[in-house]
Amino acid sequence: MEGVAAQLRALARAKNRLQGLLAAVLAIGGDLDLPAVLHRIVTTAMDLVGARYGALGVLAPSGDHLERFITAGLTAEERAALTGVDFPHGRGVLGQLIHHPEPLRVDDIPSHPASVGFPPGHPPMRTLLGVAVTVRGEIYGDLYLSEREDGRLFDEEDEEIVRALAGAAGIAIENARLYGYLRDSAEQFQRLLLPTLPDLTPFSGAAVYRTAAEPAGVGGDWYDAAVLPDRACVAVIGDVVGHDLNAAAAMAQARNMLRALLFDRKSPPSAVLTQLDHTVRAITDLPVTTACLARIEPAADGWTLHWSTAGHLPPLVLTPDGHARYLHAEPGIPLGVDPDIHRPDHSHPLPAGSTVVLFTDGLVEDPGCSIDEGLDTLAALAAAHAADPLDALVRALADHHPSDGHDDMAILAIRTPAPPRPGPLA
Repeated sequence: MEGVAAQLRALARAKNRLQGLLAAVLAIGGDLDLPAVLHRIVTTAMDLVGARYGALGVLAPSGDHLERFITAGLTAEERAALTGVDFPHGRGVLGQLIHHPEPLRVDDIPSHPASVGFPPGHPPMRTLLGVAVTVRGEIYGDLYLSEREDGRLFDEEDEEIVRALAGAAGIAIENARLYGYLRDSAEQFQRLLLPTLPDLTPFSGAAVYRTAAEPAGVGGDWYDAAVLPDRACVAVIGDVVGHDLNAAAAMAQARNMLRALLFDRKSPPSAVLTQLDHTVRAITDLPVTTACLARIEPAADGWTLHWSTAGHLPPLVLTPDGHARYLHAEPGIPLGVDPDIHRPDHSHPLPAGSTVVLFTDGLVEDPGCSIDEGLDTLAALAAAHAADPLDALVRALADHHPSDGHDDMAILAIRTPAPPRPGPLA
């Protein structure tokens, strides 16, 4: 009977470990950020075998030493004791696995022939279980575990389950690397679609675009600005619904059409938006798009801002004295809904040296806060940087925005010429 009971306990333990392995594989596969994947692999391996310490060493391209070392299990005090100590590069027992990539179990690290000892401040470790992690048949790095919590030595079952995890880890690492490549390529593609602002003299301008944190990929945010033959400066910002290639292509089409519609025209912004709405409807299948089109014209005592919105957030005006104000006014409907519905025009005087900030909703949206809270925070941030050069202003807004980063964001700032300095007294 004792033999049968022992077999049943072993089967139950094996079943639990298998379930734990399956859950671990699913958990690792759920991450697409490479640093997060690597850390999850280490902590998951520790959980599966009950190890106190874990690490994953990433091999350099040469394959003869470690270029990264991700650790887990160290207490704050143990980490503090290692301050100033460089991470291991693959000498000693760790190097054994690099040069001989077969599973390695060591019952007493100091007694191992390859041991070179630990650096000052390193916590004492006696046991080691090491397994190579491969990606597409090539060794990516090595997974190291030390010190079982129950004080026992690592056994064959520990080795088998960590080897199985290492196989799944290779797939997760490859997925994360591909995801990172696609994210970087998509961001570069998006930036190529967006224009470099032309010379806006006598105005100055600056813009910034940031991709969403999740999901990575191209988006529909766009902007543009130009000085027209009648000396007016036009600026537009828009947001095509969607986060894919279709949204990016639609964004590029809408921006290019709008450039053609704006050139050498003195039409009010609402009329231009309506013409754009009719044009894109006739030529292409544009998704629903929000936009704000602004036109800054010379006036007797400075400048006048004329604008119209298509379901977009209002412009933010910063005066030379640092005051920030949203130009709340009746909005029009987004593009792509009904081009025959009238959109209102609005106007507002601008002193010399004023800044008009146009932005997309990715800058202020956070599910945990109301849109008004996000707008208020953004206005306070803009006011604090109102005197900065425009490049610094838009970077500050992009770096410290109040949103949760779930959406891509674009910011366009136009500054009217400063008043002329008084000449020397005669």
